[in-house]
Amino acid sequence: MLTALSHRGVILARGVNAHSCLSRVLHPPSACRSRRAMGSVSIPPPASLLRPLETPQRLLSGPGPSNVPPRVLAAAARQIIGHMHGEMLEIMDDIKKGIQYAFQTQNNMTLAMSGPGHVAMECAIFNTVESGESVLVAVNGIWGERAAEIAERIGARVNTIVKPPGGYFTKEEIEQVDLQLVFFFSHSHNCLFLLDAVASLGGSPILMDKQGIDILYTGSQKVLNSPPGTAPISFSERACKKMFHRKTKPLSYFLDMGWLANYWGCDGKPTRTYHHTGPISGFFTLRESLAILAEMGLENSWNRHKEVAEHLHKGLESMGFKLFVQEKHVRLPTVTTITVPPGYDWREITVYAMKHHNVEISGGLGPSSGMVGLPLSFHMTCLASSLIKISRKKDVQKTCHKRESESGPKKKKKVCVMCFRCCA
Repeated sequence: MLTALSHRGVILARGVNAHSCLSRVLHPPSACRSRRAMGSVSIPPPASLLRPLETPQRLLSGPGPSNVPPRVLAAAARQIIGHMHGEMLEIMDDIKKGIQYAFQTQNNMTLAMSGPGHVAMECAIFNTVESGESVLVAVNGIWGERAAEIAERIGARVNTIVKPPGGYFTKEEIEQVDLQLVFFFSHSHNCLFLLDAVASLGGSPILMDKQGIDILYTGSQKVLNSPPGTAPISFSERACKKMFHRKTKPLSYFLDMGWLANYWGCDGKPTRTYHHTGPISGFFTLRESLAILAEMGLENSWNRHKEVAEHLHKGLESMGFKLFVQEKHVRLPTVTTITVPPGYDWREITVYAMKHHNVEISGGLGPSSGMVGLPLSFHMTCLASSLIKISRKKDVQKTCHKRESESGPKKKKKVCVMCFRCCA
């Protein structure tokens, strides 16, 4: 008995000594730390990281991300839990149900990608397209161009129908394309229909099941008012049949829906297997954003965006602005694009709005760069009245330089940078 106690005492003593040694390693005396640092570290810590983090308060009315509500910010501040804990899996189940509601779908294969909307685009194409297959992409801007390039990199036979930025496609126009070229469109032609809803989901009516959409995805940082980093996506039964009866494995392991389906509990298996460590805080915020949308109601959200967009469009046009998308019925209520009058540099306007009002507006991207300026997006916030008030302030004046034309010398005009009216 005494021998046993003595032996145990030795073990405890060794434990104490081990803990003491570990403590000295992890928390050495300051003099020791200093000598060690001087002897082994040649690159000093960056001075910027020794200062507290500071970020400005801005009104984000550009194409995204959008301002995050306090309730969602509070969700981001919660202590993280394990990515495979039971509580985390329940949160993921909540997210799945929220996406099904937002998408208006009963698809079981519904989840959130770990990454921005661009990751969801690549996931959709990587999993459903194989080398040598035909794809038709309707291109009217940079995102159609990128979808086509992604399919080309896989080795697909990519065909495009193209319209200039601001244009749109009708179902009839697409069906007129040689049906042998079509991959993403019509069920009647044994094809799949993919829809990018990054800028519209939640602010414009989208009914995945009723509209026959096979693959639908969006991003968290737009209408959902969540931080960037998660991307809801859903696949129909037809899309799943195509995905899971491939001849080859998807090129991306990270985006392989065979793994992701299990990680999100979409494959019917009793246990979930580790695939990657998901963005836990991002899932917290996405869950909260979907909860806010559910509490508001989809139809209320659609109506709210429609009403505010109409108010914004009316106010802008009354001040002399020309909206880039000509036909009212195809304008997105979540993003308003404005054509900058010839001769003026939209960059001056965006810089001024940021510098003097902490309001973010931006220019075009890709094919629309230089053609359109000042995309204004308000997503789930009522920015219309605020933007119009800002544009009417007397102090929002600046000397803008009109570009020198071939027929005349350069002239200076003192104009209001928000409405382009002469203020002299």
